Amino acid sequence: MKKKIHTIGRVERIDLPTWNIEGLEAKIDTGAFSSSVHCHHINKIKKDGEPYVQFNLLDPEHKDYNDKLFELPIFDIRDVKSSNGIGSTRIFIKTAILLFGQEYKIELSLADRSEMRFPILIGRKFLKNRFIVDVSRKNLSQKNKGH
Repeated sequence: MKKKIHTIGRVERIDLPTWNIEGLEAKIDTGAFSSSVHCHHINKIKKDGEPYVQFNLLDPEHKDYNDKLFELPIFDIRDVKSSNGIGSTRIFIKTAILLFGQEYKIELSLADRSEMRFPILIGRKFLKNRFIVDVSRKNLSQKNKGH
């Protein structure tokens, strides 16, 4: 059976179900390879001998989520080049994202996106073979939940 490819807009409201977070605004960015989440106080720790990361989510628009502390296993640490061309080493975590009523696994780098408008950036690696981006539209996943 062929996978359904959804059309999404340049901005989408997404849910992060394993974090109990709903309605975060995400920028859909085909110019970015990886996806990222806006956070601060990023600290590597050991938990039961395994590498974990602690961080506080940042999204002033959502008072319930803003500054919420998370502790997750580190999926990867790798170099990323930002939109301004400056490279940095970032920690990546894995979580679930809900779009169109369907749950997907996503890798997110932990980044200070305070200069950016959206707390989540969704890049090409996640979009590839799943979505077509219509830059003239917004919030298509909310209008088509479960369809």
